[in-house]
Amino acid sequence: MMMHYGFDIGGSKIALGVFDTTRQLVWETRVATPKESYDAFLDAVCGLVAQADARFNCQGTVGIGIPGMPETEDGTLYAANVPAATGKPLRADLSRLLERDVRLDNDANCFAISEAWDDEFTQYPLVMGLILGTGVGGGIVQNGKSITGHRYITGEFGHIRLPVDALEVVGRDFPLTRCGCGQLGCIENYLSGRGFAWLYTHFYHQQRTSPEIVALWEQGDVQAREHVERYLDLLAVCLGNILTIVDPDLVVLGGGLSNFSAITDGLAQRLPRHLLPVAAVPRIERARHGDAGGMRGAAFLHLTN
Repeated sequence: MMMHYGFDIGGSKIALGVFDTTRQLVWETRVATPKESYDAFLDAVCGLVAQADARFNCQGTVGIGIPGMPETEDGTLYAANVPAATGKPLRADLSRLLERDVRLDNDANCFAISEAWDDEFTQYPLVMGLILGTGVGGGIVQNGKSITGHRYITGEFGHIRLPVDALEVVGRDFPLTRCGCGQLGCIENYLSGRGFAWLYTHFYHQQRTSPEIVALWEQGDVQAREHVERYLDLLAVCLGNILTIVDPDLVVLGGGLSNFSAITDGLAQRLPRHLLPVAAVPRIERARHGDAGGMRGAAFLHLTN
């Protein structure tokens, strides 16, 4: 039986999930990510593949999800928080060492792929994954395969700027804060988990964490309720622009804020006024595969040509 190996590689851990032909997870393991030596990094990945090959008595397919740009123009990886491998021809080296076609994609695309291959969601040809977490990002998956774009930029939704109608929600004197990318007014600064908390502080001059605000909302706190309404209005404005470009069948929300039911529940009714009159609001669902998404999506890189 053919097995699909999916690696979720981050700054601290290399996680491997092995999936069977019915896309079920049958085994997983993890090791610490080697920080300095590229050879140690390659050895760690190859060692886990060897373990899986022996365990399942086959040569499984290998897919890897990694933060950053899996392959730049010269064939090297760019991943700032994986210093041992950044700047190296990771895909080519692993393909050679493992004697099989190794596929790479970024972690946000792997999240979207994982959800698109959910048993129920496979009915949708165009799936958009939107991550509302530490940052804002995601991916677009068409017929089970991610659209990476020329430089793996597709799905960097957090780095579009606030649209003009956002100012109707937050006020025309609203401050445009500088993003880590260097630009002013990126929506990530307002729609991410930290943005959610920043908006609260901006309007109410009180420092609260996102979980604290959510807890207040659940208790019926008037300020927290007003804040969540405003955040949802802002999210709908920004998402309306993205949906007009992408026009997906399904939007899957991930990241910490997706666990807050008011967001998934309150979004659909707000969207029509921000879409073209002929547009339909896509189905909006919370991510179903959570922390396993990186491994799943990486493993499923081999399900399409």
